[in-house]
Amino acid sequence: MADLTQEQWVSQLKNDANAVVLDVRTEKEVSQGMIPDALHLDIYKGQEFIDELEKLDKDKNYYVYCRSGNRSGQACSIMNQLGIANAYNLMGGMLEWEGEVVVK
Repeated sequence: MADLTQEQWVSQLKNDANAVVLDVRTEKEVSQGMIPDALHLDIYKGQEFIDELEKLDKDKNYYVYCRSGNRSGQACSIMNQLGIANAYNLMGGMLEWEGEVVVK
């Protein structure tokens, strides 16, 4: 897991052809807006969340975010434990988000 600043996260994501953006917020939070083309898996769903993580391609690079950066950090740790080596946490989360990311 790597904690990245917003600038690092966006820069690395834009140059990563193997990237998947993962939103781990609740349905209510997602209904207020999310990064285009992000995959949504609610971390508060417990075992269902873990089951969905286990289905992910372990060879992809995951750029994970939530509202503040705390849940996404937890998600990255869980992902690492499940064998997903490249999970990048957006420090500060959506609270500090200033723009849009266009994913390839």
